Amino acid sequence: MQIVDEIVFNFKNNKSLYIGEDLTIADHMIQSAMLAEKAKCSDNLICSCLLHDYGHFIVNDPDELVSNDEDGEHELVAYKFLKKYFKKEIVDPIKYHVLAKRYLAREKNYYNKLSEASKISLNLQGGVLTDKESKNFENKIYFKNSILLRKFDEASKKVGIKMKSINDYKELILSKLI
Repeated sequence: MQIVDEIVFNFKNNKSLYIGEDLTIADHMIQSAMLAEKAKCSDNLICSCLLHDYGHFIVNDPDELVSNDEDGEHELVAYKFLKKYFKKEIVDPIKYHVLAKRYLAREKNYYNKLSEASKISLNLQGGVLTDKESKNFENKIYFKNSILLRKFDEASKKVGIKMKSINDYKELILSKLI
């Protein structure tokens, strides 16, 4: 239960803007979960969406990393932290959501719809996947959920919409603990 309180605390108290966007990291993650709910996804994927950028709460200063042309590998930071508490079904899509962006960016339409901030981070994250890297990714167990998470991630950058609270997700988070 202590980890749930820590997660809720971080959502409520971290007011950092999502890198290059006009909303907080917390609001971005909640919007991702809301989109997964609206699409009637599994509770596992909803929880993954809710926590997918949690690594930004752990990395010291995400904006500074971008300014220094560095990738903080927030997806791996989140994965390494959260895997101690959550099921594989939750943390693996988090681990692979950046890989999913690199995979989807092979399609020109997807790439063109990325925000400028997302295009900058794509380059820092290694750019578009090669054909070989793409085939390897397609064979991952959580490939489909990673792709869905990524699509919800890209769509959850709206300002001024009716938002849920992190408190609305406490029971879900609790139910997904190991």
